[in-house]
Amino acid sequence: MEQPEHAAASSTELIAKWGPVLLLPLLVILPLSCTDLSRYDEEQIRTTLNDSLITTTESWDVEMVLMQDGTTRMYIEGSYAINYQSNDRKESRISGPVYVQIFDSLGSVETEAWSKRAIYHEEEAEFELFDSVRVQTVDDRFLFSDHLKWSQNTDRITSPYFVTIITPTDSISGRGFDGLTDLSSYTITGPRGRLIID
Repeated sequence: MEQPEHAAASSTELIAKWGPVLLLPLLVILPLSCTDLSRYDEEQIRTTLNDSLITTTESWDVEMVLMQDGTTRMYIEGSYAINYQSNDRKESRISGPVYVQIFDSLGSVETEAWSKRAIYHEEEAEFELFDSVRVQTVDDRFLFSDHLKWSQNTDRITSPYFVTIITPTDSISGRGFDGLTDLSSYTITGPRGRLIID
């Protein structure tokens, strides 16, 4: 009978003697693991909050009209659009086929464009066309590219990519483009092409 008491006493002595030594690493490891977990939780909460601050809306058979000073500046048609609204991003992504009309200051169509997709950046008032972009003006000037950007503020179209312009008198290609929306005046970086003089 004295044996179990001796065993219990020796266990108590061991815990009293070695308990603090064994408990110290556990006390050090426990806060570190809790700190890592709370950082992870904070990141998850931050990500969830940011995602919840983005509003999205979807539309099919899209028709958009952009106005400026009470007159229509641009009309856009597309088959599908998703609109993103957040503190740092306001844009509409339109799937095609996309059809665009750009109006002059008198309200007449001066340029038409076609592409496979488009993005409208609301804050910058810029419209981008992507993939098989084709532009045609009322005086039979054509532009072909894979990317064009139209700025509502400057009424100019630009592209850093390869473009080809065909007019009744010439055709020219090159990388980099900046010009008016009616293609009456433009600059092409590194041009190559042919010119016919009557």
